Amino acid sequence: YKTIALANTIIEKVEAGNLSNKTFAIAEAKFMRAWCYFELTTMWGEVPLRLENPTSISADAFAKPKSSRAEIYAQIEADLAVAIAGLPDKTMVKYNFRVSKGTAQGLLGKVLVFQGKTAEAIPYFEAVINNPAHGLESDVSKVWLKDSEFGKESLFEMGYITTSNRDWGNHNWGGRNENNIHEQLMGPRGDGYFDLTGTGLKNGWGFNLPTAKILTAFDAAGDVSRKAATVMSEAELISFGGSRGGSPWDYEGGIRTKYAPRASETSSSGVAELNYGINLRLFRYAEVLLLAAEAYNKEGQDDKARAELNKIRNRAGLADVSSSLTGANLFDAIVNEKFLELAFEGQRFWDLVRWGRASAELSSKGYTSKNDLFPIPASEIAKNIALTSADQNPG
Repeated sequence: YKTIALANTIIEKVEAGNLSNKTFAIAEAKFMRAWCYFELTTMWGEVPLRLENPTSISADAFAKPKSSRAEIYAQIEADLAVAIAGLPDKTMVKYNFRVSKGTAQGLLGKVLVFQGKTAEAIPYFEAVINNPAHGLESDVSKVWLKDSEFGKESLFEMGYITTSNRDWGNHNWGGRNENNIHEQLMGPRGDGYFDLTGTGLKNGWGFNLPTAKILTAFDAAGDVSRKAATVMSEAELISFGGSRGGSPWDYEGGIRTKYAPRASETSSSGVAELNYGINLRLFRYAEVLLLAAEAYNKEGQDDKARAELNKIRNRAGLADVSSSLTGANLFDAIVNEKFLELAFEGQRFWDLVRWGRASAELSSKGYTSKNDLFPIPASEIAKNIALTSADQNPG
C-alpha cells in the first residue's frame, strides 16, 4: 500500500501537469499499482481498492471497505492496459531497471491465467515471446548471478546495491535497505554446521533449507546443470571438499545454491554479511514461457504448449518431452518443470492454491483451506473504520 500511495500521487500530479514524459510516467506508475494489487489479492483475496489518497488525516478519510476480487482484477487489467500502451520496448528503455512494455504484457498474461482466462492471456504471452528483446539466458548456471542482472531474461527485478557499506551499527533491521540481506539469511549456516570449502559459497544464517523433495525431483528428472544452480546435496558438498557438522533445524539433506552468499556478490568494504548486492528476479522470461505452456495446454493447443515447455527443458540440458504427451499428463509435466525452474522464487504455493493441489501437497505440513489466504492483520482492521472483524479472511 505504501507503493500504491506513491503511484497514486504520481498519477494524480502527472495527469494534471504537462511533463514531456507524461505518458511514460503514468504508464510506469500504473504498472507498479497493478503489480501491488495483484500481490495483495493473491495473498489476501478481497482488499480495499485505494485509487486516490486521503486528502486529510482522519479515520473517516482513511475508511475504505474491501472490494471484490473481480473489481480488483478489473482495475489491475485497466492499469496494465495503460502501461502496455505507454511503456517503451525493452530495447528502448533508458535505464535497465525500469519496466518495459514486455514486463506489462507478461504480467497481464499472468493475471489472466490466475483468473482462468487462458485464451485471453495467450496473445500477451505471444507478444513477449515473439519479441527478440526477450529470451532465455543461454547458461542456466548464470541466471541468478550478478553477471546476468537486468539481462534479456529479466522482466522485473528488485535491485540492490552496496554503496553505503553497511555495518552492524547502521544496518536497518526494520527493512528498506539498499543491500540484499535475504542472501545472507538464506545462506548455509556457519557456526560449525556447514564447512563450504571448495563450493565457492560463503556461510549465511541458515533459513529456508531445501526439502528432500526438491533434491529428489532434480535427480528424478536427470537435471544436472539447473540443479547445481539451485541446490546442493550433502554428498555433493562433501565431493567439493566441504562437510556438515551439526544438524540444523529443518535440514533434509541439502543446501541452497540459488541466491546463496558468494564473495563475488558482496562489497569488499563494510561488513560482508550486510552488503550483498545481488538482485532478486521477481519476474522472468522463463516464467512467461511456462505460463504460456499452461495456457496453451488449457486451450487444447498441446503442440504449442510442448514447444514452450521444451525451451525451458533444453536450456536446462534436458531432452524434449514426448510428442505424444498431451492433456492432463502434459499439464503435470508443466507443473513439475515449474517446480524445478522457479524453486525458491516464491511462486509455488500460490500455484498450488489456484490449481487445487495445495491440500495434496501440503496437508502433512498442517495446511488447511484457511491457508489459501493470509490473515488480515488486526491492526489493519482496527485503523480502518469501514472494516470489522467480520471482514477477516475465513478461518
